[in-house]
Amino acid sequence: MSTAPNYYNEDHVGLFDDVLMRLIVEIEAKTVAELAHRLAPIDNAPIQLMRRLAKDDDIAIAGPVLKRSARLDESDLVDIARQKGPDHLLAISGRNEIGEAVTDVLVQRGDRDVVRSVATNKGAKFSEASFTSLVKRAETDGVLAETVGLRPDVPIHLFRQLVAQATEVVQKRLLAAARPEAQSEIKRVLVEVSREIGTKAAPERDYRAAQRAVLDMRRAETLDESQLAHFARTGQFEEMVAALSALCAVPLDVVDRLMSSDRTDPVLILCKAVGFEWPTVRAIMNVHTGGKGTSTQGIDEAHANFERLSQSTAQRVVRFWQIRQPDADEATAASGGSSRGLD
Repeated sequence: MSTAPNYYNEDHVGLFDDVLMRLIVEIEAKTVAELAHRLAPIDNAPIQLMRRLAKDDDIAIAGPVLKRSARLDESDLVDIARQKGPDHLLAISGRNEIGEAVTDVLVQRGDRDVVRSVATNKGAKFSEASFTSLVKRAETDGVLAETVGLRPDVPIHLFRQLVAQATEVVQKRLLAAARPEAQSEIKRVLVEVSREIGTKAAPERDYRAAQRAVLDMRRAETLDESQLAHFARTGQFEEMVAALSALCAVPLDVVDRLMSSDRTDPVLILCKAVGFEWPTVRAIMNVHTGGKGTSTQGIDEAHANFERLSQSTAQRVVRFWQIRQPDADEATAASGGSSRGLD
């Protein structure tokens, strides 16, 4: 950062501080914003003035100071982070260095943009509690999952949890970008999760009637996406699974296992592979969750993941299910290390 000339000692700066604190109430906002922009990078800027500017409700005034001023100590930043809104939090998240006490508040109060920003900040330090919160929020935020997973300071047990719950695309990105030692850990976690999910037995269902109905539709050439969507909207689980199996050419028992998983990723993969539209996917997801639906954020994230997922990637996974006819652990592993698998 730059400093004022050497002949401006702290007494001089203190005098400027008193004068400017009196004048600032008479200056128009545009001029105050320019003053904040000019003073923010100066190491020995008037300290009371900088604190006053940092607390201003106008982010054009507060932003430069919150992001750059060395005159703000950790207690200043904590107080402001507790009291102000997302714009102020976002500005703080961009500082070169951020202590644990500040990141605790940013993670607790910040919206998605704030949390992603501070997680990306290499100069930010996190407590284990904040890392735990980040990993929890990363369950529904693939971008955050990737960012946190690439931090070298994330505790190993939380790193394992993050990888286990990550989507397939995020897992691939982590593998591609991670250090060699981290790559080995990611692969090991995926194998463990695959085995764990493979031990969970799905409830037995009688699909015989549904299979006969679907077979009749295929013969009559009436089995298509709209019919599948109808099964989903009317809550006909067995018919829906049988139709998915027929349309995707994936064994019924595999589709049954995937549809019984805790995550929606396999649904997205199956539907993307055969080119279904989002309304159909949304209807299937509702049946998949037992009619309880998911949060608005969860739906938005699933929609974004579905759009980002390439059809070629989905088809590659589905081909594994088709050709290998895998049992439960193999099927879930192919989708990204269990039913926890997409972006």
